[in-house]
Amino acid sequence: MECKSLKAHFSRYVDLTSSELTLICENYQQKNVAKGEYILRNGEICRFEGFVVSGCFKIYMIDMHGNEKILYFAAEDWWIMEIDSFTNQIGSSLNVQAIEDSAILFITKTAKERLYEELPKVERLFRIMSQKAVVAWQRRLVRNHTMNAEQRYHHFVTSYPDIAMRVTNKQIASYLGITQEFVSKIRKKRLKKK
Repeated sequence: MECKSLKAHFSRYVDLTSSELTLICENYQQKNVAKGEYILRNGEICRFEGFVVSGCFKIYMIDMHGNEKILYFAAEDWWIMEIDSFTNQIGSSLNVQAIEDSAILFITKTAKERLYEELPKVERLFRIMSQKAVVAWQRRLVRNHTMNAEQRYHHFVTSYPDIAMRVTNKQIASYLGITQEFVSKIRKKRLKKK
C-alpha cells in the first residue's frame, strides 16, 4: 500500500513518530477507482473517510430540478467523505464519483474510533484538519456572497489551476453556480488577454 503521501500529509499538522505514522497507515486500505465509478451514492451510508492518492473526484448533489450541483472537487492530497452521513451513519445526500482513474486510501469509522483510543494524537490531528476544512468552507461561502461570477471563476482557476485543467466547463459551472455558456465566455475573454 502506498502510504507515503498520507504520512507526509499528516506530518504537516502534527508531529508524529515513524512508528505512530505506521500504526495510522495500517488502519487504511487502498482502493483503485475507475473513471465514472461511484464510491458513494445518494441514500447510501458513508462508511469511509478517503484520502486521494491519485486522480480526481467530484462530490455533488442533484437539485429538485435534476441539475447536478458540485460542492467540491478532490484531487491528490484532498479528502473525500460525506461528513453528516459518516458521523451520524445516516443516508448520504451527496454522490462521490471519480472523474479520472483514481486511487484512494480509506479508513472506516470503526478503525478511526479505535485509532483515537490507541493514539490520542490522532484525535488532535483530525481536529486540526477539521478546523482547516471548516475555514475553507467558510471562505467559499463568503466568496459566493461577495464575488461576482467572473471573480469566482478567476479565484477558482488561480487557486486550483491543476483541478481547473482537469475538469470540464460544465463541471466548473456547476461548482461555481453559473452557466456553462458563461464559463466559456470567461475562458475566451481570458485567452484573448493572454
